[in-house]
Amino acid sequence: MTKLDFHEFLIKINSIAKIGLKYSKDPYALENYEEIRALSMDMIEKFDKVDFNRPSYFTKNIYPTPNVSVRTLVLNDDGKLLLVKEASCGTYSVPGGWCDIYDSPSEAAKKEVLQESGYIVEINRLVGIIDCERNKKTNDLSEYSIWFEGRIVSSTGHHTHETTDVNFFSLDELPTMSNKMPKSSFNRILKALKEKTTIFD
Repeated sequence: MTKLDFHEFLIKINSIAKIGLKYSKDPYALENYEEIRALSMDMIEKFDKVDFNRPSYFTKNIYPTPNVSVRTLVLNDDGKLLLVKEASCGTYSVPGGWCDIYDSPSEAAKKEVLQESGYIVEINRLVGIIDCERNKKTNDLSEYSIWFEGRIVSSTGHHTHETTDVNFFSLDELPTMSNKMPKSSFNRILKALKEKTTIFD
């Protein structure tokens, strides 16, 4: 992780608390996240003189922009694609997730692969940037998804609770995939992967 100064550290702690408050179901964890959120905001207000009544990161009342996610396509020596089975829905997906603040896209991509699959990878190239909103059937948040190609460096042998299976699949025989990305967009990404091209929009 990139070395943070004190101000960035406080923002990072606050963002972790906000993520925990959004996704955690455990009442004790929610209490702890709320306390961390309140403490970090208090420290930021005292040390950085932030006015929380003004539009800022803390209120999100800033110019609206799409959320950014990352995905990493990793092929093994047999040309099979690394996929992880998501605990939340029971379907497979390419390792990835939302970008955290202060992480570069490639740093976020490597971190997501490590967390969800246990593999340490290096990023080789950009495969594409997809405007997910164009293909969504819901009124969810607008999202840009950045797709990388990665190469396995080593394995830790374990992954987080977010996934229940880690495996490699032939590109011609993929399992039931998550509906987070429409099949048409995913096929475009796979085509770009095979042809070593880069796509956008």
